[in-house]
Amino acid sequence: MSFITAYCHLRENVCSVNGELVATLDKSSEDAWFKQIYKAQEFVYPKFYKMDTLSQAGYLASELIKRAAPYIVNDYADDEIALIFANKSSSADTDLRFINSYEHNGAPSPSLFVYTLPNIVLGEIAILNKWYGENMFAVLPKFTPDFFLTHTQILFSTGSKTALCGWLEILGDKIHAFLFLIEQAGTGKPELNIENLSNIAGPEIIHN
Repeated sequence: MSFITAYCHLRENVCSVNGELVATLDKSSEDAWFKQIYKAQEFVYPKFYKMDTLSQAGYLASELIKRAAPYIVNDYADDEIALIFANKSSSADTDLRFINSYEHNGAPSPSLFVYTLPNIVLGEIAILNKWYGENMFAVLPKFTPDFFLTHTQILFSTGSKTALCGWLEILGDKIHAFLFLIEQAGTGKPELNIENLSNIAGPEIIHN
């Protein structure tokens, strides 16, 4: 049996952890939304500023989950934490920015080209935390609870002990980021099943 032990939602103007609001967009700020969260939470990781928006969202949500469940850093070996992410637009947001840099600047931007694959966010999280477990990034038509249930079960049967999962859909000004931690023990936590995962994800994730 597996359990959903922590989760984070990140939208265009709100960010919450385990259902509790942790940040709201300040429209009067000169900082971009993700930068506002980064500063407000007092994160210290200079590479954040070089990331594309997909990787920034993954970084912020994963760090907030680590704060909600700090024990994972010490309770699991570096090869026991799996990463299972998905979205429907792949790296299209960065791809479009890359094309724009070529068309308007006369040369493509190397700093954008680095992020023209969606699985780069997995590398960013793995490098930061020195996690060497299994990882995958799938491109799906929509958020599918079955996908995460099936793949966590497979990975748990082959040596993984926990899984950080995520739906990271970012395109233009639309942000639907939902990360959640799956563990094989979780007293008082929701069991991992389709109904519970759908309820925690919420209608904005399920129907978009």
